[in-house]
Amino acid sequence: MRKNYQNEEIDTSQAAVPEQVNVALAELAGEMREGLLALAVGTGLQVMAAIMEADVTAVCGPKGRHDPERTAVRHGHGGGSVTLGGRRIPVERPRMRAVDGSGELPVASYELFSDTELFSDTEILGRMALERMLAGLSTRRYPAALEPIGARTEQAATTTSRSAVSRRFVAQTQTALAELLAADLSALDLVALDLVALDLVAFMVDGVHFGEHTCVVALGIDIDGTKHPLSLVEGSTENATLVTELIVGLRERGLDVTRPILAVLDGSKALRRAVLEVFDRPVIGRCPLHKIRNVEDHLPEKLRTTVASRMRRAYHADSALAAEAELGALAAELDRTHPGAAASLREGMAETLTVLRLNVPPTLARTLRSTNAVESMISICREHASNVKNWRDGQMALRWCAAGMVEAGKQFRRVNGHMHLRSLRDTLEKLTRPVGGTAHTDAVTAA
Repeated sequence: MRKNYQNEEIDTSQAAVPEQVNVALAELAGEMREGLLALAVGTGLQVMAAIMEADVTAVCGPKGRHDPERTAVRHGHGGGSVTLGGRRIPVERPRMRAVDGSGELPVASYELFSDTELFSDTEILGRMALERMLAGLSTRRYPAALEPIGARTEQAATTTSRSAVSRRFVAQTQTALAELLAADLSALDLVALDLVALDLVAFMVDGVHFGEHTCVVALGIDIDGTKHPLSLVEGSTENATLVTELIVGLRERGLDVTRPILAVLDGSKALRRAVLEVFDRPVIGRCPLHKIRNVEDHLPEKLRTTVASRMRRAYHADSALAAEAELGALAAELDRTHPGAAASLREGMAETLTVLRLNVPPTLARTLRSTNAVESMISICREHASNVKNWRDGQMALRWCAAGMVEAGKQFRRVNGHMHLRSLRDTLEKLTRPVGGTAHTDAVTAA
């Protein structure tokens, strides 16, 4: 008789789910005393074992009954493990081999429980470690934050040691860093399956310190009002070379730097120089909050509150001309008594009024007149890394910062007044439009 099984492909990809499963409650007496979750875990492990046996029976036939048409035979049991509640739990899995001697066959249900095509067990455990550590949990306390699964199961669990958790966290943060730095900005997936180029209207850049290391981070606001963490670089200070490297990297990843863009900066000359060097048509806006702090640093304590209050009132004037008049009058008053404060106030004054000159509506101006948006992202990065006391190297700072930026991106909402961004784009287009066929090469300040 011809043996067809030797020429037929054996399908073991589908799990065989039994209609009924018997649970040995006597074996779960300990778990019942520990609570409902421990009981559910113990019951679930028994059910999983029954499903795996049903898989083997579906392929090999009932145990003890000879079937000449069978395509596989039982091959005892072996050790295995599955992921459960942030741990790896050892289980005993049945084995089977093809009757033609071609080798061992997979048990579909075990493959499903131990690994999937979408998320491997390692990735699931890594994501859990990343989420918990970014939430402030230390590797030492990691096991205490896991779900209670019963003392007997807990004793057999693995992959919860400090070193194992640390390795998974490092791997996940390296992945986050690589994905952030490699994202294609010329074909961003803003809507599922809809790839469009990232169209930025506003750009912000600032630095954050982790120990002795400085990470310069960039944030963009697109035409629809969505905030995007863009990139980061590591160095010792916020120098022009470092920031230029960051923005050039964005250009190489597909960011269109030929469009007009509002660059909101904190007043750093290095940041300003880098923006002017790479972007073709930037409009520079300086953060008034940083300007107020700089002026306060030149004043005695008793005058700081009064001067700061007058500056804030000026920055909220109805027009740029009114604001400039108020600030100019204040600088004139400070000339005789505190010339350093007066000089600081006049330095870059026009750029602190850029948003006012652009006639940005108040709802949108609240976001664009200051660097609060990028500083909010930086604050989230700092908060996630608050437990780190020893920054070993720059790569560690980059990993933590990138992971924080990715988490911040998940919390972002569209900016207030986003419906006015298209009007702002038109204003920027008119302001930076090339004259006589020659584009502007110097800094553009709204006038």
